[in-house]
Amino acid sequence: MKERFEVMMAGSGGQGLVTSGIMLGEAAILEGKNVAQTQSYGIATRGGFSSAAVIIDREEIIFQQVEQPDIVLAFTEEAMEKFAQVDGTPVFYDTTLLKKRTGQNFYGFPFTKLATDLGKAGAANMIALGAMSALTGLVKAESLAEVVRQRFSAQALDLNLRALQIGADLIGSGMVGEE
Repeated sequence: MKERFEVMMAGSGGQGLVTSGIMLGEAAILEGKNVAQTQSYGIATRGGFSSAAVIIDREEIIFQQVEQPDIVLAFTEEAMEKFAQVDGTPVFYDTTLLKKRTGQNFYGFPFTKLATDLGKAGAANMIALGAMSALTGLVKAESLAEVVRQRFSAQALDLNLRALQIGADLIGSGMVGEE
């Protein structure tokens, strides 16, 4: 089991990637891991470039910036161009929004379409988080679910828990890297 992960999530402001980064970090903390989480977004919060970087480690984290991502989540072409340059790094991307990629390290899923089918396009980030965690072992599904329970009101709780499960099911169903 991998002990350290450097994760980069990037796209447009408003896609929930900063929230996903924070939630991923909180889930890792529940598991007793050390976490460093940073975020960046352009002057226009909605629609401008946005990213969240998360480092998860059992050991103390000295340098708190992602140097070489182990996992990338790209929700825009700009994010894909900027962060998906490392050979072999698993790159998760939304096939609803980005052109199809080929290669063993590309994991394209229709995150936004699935979220829209669920009733809330904004849940694409949660579906992606569920898929990333299920494939890579970043954190346990139970830890993510606990963070969702702590963070969301009763009204949004069920939808977000279902979104995480949909993401995990993408991996369990053998749909890895397909549309």
